[in-house]
Amino acid sequence: MPPPLPPPRRNGFWAFLCMLGRGINLVRLVILNLVFFSLLLVLLLLLTAGVAGSRMERALKDGTVLVIRPQGQLVEQYSIDPLQRALAGLSGNDPKQVQLRDLVGAIDAAAKDRRISRILLLPDDLQESGGFAALREVGAALDRFRAAGKPVIAWAVNLDQGQYYLAAHADRLLVDPQGGVMLTGLANYRLFYKDLLDKLGVDVHLFRVGEFKSAAEPYILDHASDAAKQADSYWMGGLWDNYLAEVAALRKLDPAALRADIDNLPQAIATTQGDLAQLAVNEHLADGLATRAELIAMLRKQGVPADDKGHSFRQVDLARYAASLPGDGKLSEPGVAIVVAEGEIAGGKQSAGSIGGESTAALIRAAREDRKTKALVLRVDSPGGEVYAAEQIRREVQLTREAGIPVVVSMGNVAASGGYWISMNANRIFAEPNTITGSIGIFGMYYTVPNTLAKLGIQSDGISTGPMAGAFDITRPLDPKVGAVIQATIDKGYRDFVGKVAKARGRNYDAIDAIAQGRVWTGQQALDRGLVDQLGGLGDAVAAAASLAKLGKDYPVRYQEAPLGGFARFLIDLNHNASMRVLQSWGVRLPGWFAQLPALAPELQLLRTAKAGVPNVYADCLCSPH
Repeated sequence: MPPPLPPPRRNGFWAFLCMLGRGINLVRLVILNLVFFSLLLVLLLLLTAGVAGSRMERALKDGTVLVIRPQGQLVEQYSIDPLQRALAGLSGNDPKQVQLRDLVGAIDAAAKDRRISRILLLPDDLQESGGFAALREVGAALDRFRAAGKPVIAWAVNLDQGQYYLAAHADRLLVDPQGGVMLTGLANYRLFYKDLLDKLGVDVHLFRVGEFKSAAEPYILDHASDAAKQADSYWMGGLWDNYLAEVAALRKLDPAALRADIDNLPQAIATTQGDLAQLAVNEHLADGLATRAELIAMLRKQGVPADDKGHSFRQVDLARYAASLPGDGKLSEPGVAIVVAEGEIAGGKQSAGSIGGESTAALIRAAREDRKTKALVLRVDSPGGEVYAAEQIRREVQLTREAGIPVVVSMGNVAASGGYWISMNANRIFAEPNTITGSIGIFGMYYTVPNTLAKLGIQSDGISTGPMAGAFDITRPLDPKVGAVIQATIDKGYRDFVGKVAKARGRNYDAIDAIAQGRVWTGQQALDRGLVDQLGGLGDAVAAAASLAKLGKDYPVRYQEAPLGGFARFLIDLNHNASMRVLQSWGVRLPGWFAQLPALAPELQLLRTAKAGVPNVYADCLCSPH
């Protein structure tokens, strides 16, 4: 019998495909094994760190100092993308935002915690966010901590006036000998674009109501109008008077003397030969000078125990302490819901840190439809934005009241123009003395570019079926008749705004019109004019809402927020977990560049909500002093 024939040899192409298939399969197996063993390693590390983390939380000993070193801006609600925030934390780089509620909650908890002996405030990395109302809330929490018999020590290298406003609440304020305190006053300077737009051939058509509605002036003028300067001088002067009065009271100084010291800085600095730190001590803005080593020695001398290594002092940072605090176990019971409205108001659905006509209205509606909600607090920190989006939110506030649920507004740093629009129908409105509010007025802007096209040698021509056809073609000059139509709608919008405020505040139209006209007020000035009901912070607003709902003294408070995705929630929970902090202390962390991945392709922000070819109508207030 003849031997069997050998299998036919595959040609080169099929041999290549088989080899490629085997290679892909091998790579697949290698990758699967790497992923499996990597996940297994992470789980083992987490289990090990979990034991260490639970011990670390239990190991918080008596005499511990709570170290508060806020990084970045103080915000009502994170505006950094949750995934980016989580990745930043997991890589060991804290996000440059601090939630006001987290900071105040940790201070209040520390006041009752027998293990916390004092607070060390290090405000150097706190960035000014354009307002003092949020800082006033933190300052009030520090005052409550001190009232519990526990001291607050502040130490810094260089303090600007926002950081100093907070540090002034300390029992003892120390400055590094190479640092200083720089208080200069408030200013509101803006860039004006008229000359640039003229060179580009862009025609800006502004339609507004309100003598003092100056938000869009930079597009039609090359300087601030006299009316804008007059109004800004009044509210900023009130804001600065309040700042001086509060700081002077905290530091036991005369407000007039404090103002004179600030205004005469160029002359005063000569007396210390340029030494700002010594000048701060001479003017009683600081209690003394100390290096970081001298600060540690002072704390040890005051009885603070040494740390485990004996080099520093027994301490816990804000993030670790806040993560260890127990949650409210009564959230399933009837209580007060808080909806945060922070940032610019725009149409549609917006992410946290900005206000969407649909998304913020949906949060209020969800709170109203929740049987656990017996009262609602709307926390507003917004200069305004699109009129219709603001009206969507106002309607939900009104519907909530009509459903028998009291609504109280708590104004933060800014609640002006559209920020006031969404606030006006509340049962009660609270503001801080240094809140910026009012600016009741609206404006519309429309751009045309025929001259821009002409500069490029492009002309627009054609026919239309009627005088209004093609009226909003930006390549054509704006017809004055069309301008009259737009102005009429703006006039109507202003009447609606003033009329709604008058009805909500129980006043007649003329009385509100006299204090409207786009004019900005401080919280104290707004109280004097009947635009707000009471001065106070978020806690005062929550207590008032609970009282209106007859909730008694023991009730839960919860934030109504859009739910996070499962993966983002997992990462954030992991980031806040004590186990992860143990891993980070062991050097296990994501590389720093990894946190930057979500920001490598940022979306275009400029004019992202404006609609082309139609007038964009705003109730906005560019009123953040620096």
